Amino acid sequence: MVINIVLMKLTDKGIADVRNSPKRIAEAAKLWESMGGKTIGVYLTMGDFDLVAIGEGPDEETAARFALALSAAGTVRTTSLRAFDMEQANQIIAAMPQVVAAVA
Repeated sequence: MVINIVLMKLTDKGIADVRNSPKRIAEAAKLWESMGGKTIGVYLTMGDFDLVAIGEGPDEETAARFALALSAAGTVRTTSLRAFDMEQANQIIAAMPQVVAAVA
């Protein structure tokens, strides 16, 4: 499974209908699960983003389709981040090629 973090900003349409956002979040989680994903958590945040969601999915393509579907609804704009757990990060770092300094 691929871990994804989705940063969301409410659009004008989304903030005008913010009272219905819990329903929309539940519907989005159901959509994600129907696509083979698992919602780890959704958080209301303060700062540059209004909401942050963390989920696991089958692959990056599925995550991209989901993020596009969320944005197409018109209530949020998304920024998606692919996350690697520490085991994956250690494997990535261990497989790094050595950089050879250019000889002048």
